[in-house]
Amino acid sequence: MIELDLHNVVPVLQAGGVITYPTEAVWGLGCDPGNAQAVLKLLSLKQRPVEKGMILVAADPAQLEGWVQMDALAAERRQAVLDSWPGANTWIVPAGPRAPRWITGAHTGIAVRVSAHPLVQALCTAWGGPLVSTSANLAGEPPARSREQLDPALLQHLDGLLDGATGGLAQPTRIRVAATGDVLRD
Repeated sequence: MIELDLHNVVPVLQAGGVITYPTEAVWGLGCDPGNAQAVLKLLSLKQRPVEKGMILVAADPAQLEGWVQMDALAAERRQAVLDSWPGANTWIVPAGPRAPRWITGAHTGIAVRVSAHPLVQALCTAWGGPLVSTSANLAGEPPARSREQLDPALLQHLDGLLDGATGGLAQPTRIRVAATGDVLRD
């Protein structure tokens, strides 16, 4: 496993690599959301169907420009989303023109989060945009809450690991529909 830091992670991502890194509650898998081959590799490793769609994580709302259409939301709903960030709040927002089907899946929206986790923020800042963020486990298996819990069978196929601590949340982030506030995952 290649140990990464904020200096050498960007070339790995630019080359279509799939990495693992700690998030708010669990370890995540990430890659360049604009690179179809990288996303399809991640989905294959995770054994997750493309139809389910992916979560994007960002350092600030500006990084999501073009990926989502915040202006498609009513003003009060848009403000509720923005007021919840940075933080452990994932919202389904109408997809923007930059959002390919390998990110949206069978949906018209994208799950997005502006993280308050310092390492996730630094990673997205170094990358210069949002990254795919999905739990580092095979579909249906429990997520890894520590580096030691990462599945060795999964690790051997990754292009690198950015070490750090999770944010300590007991559960993965809540997912809500931005247009209504309805909770999809609590």
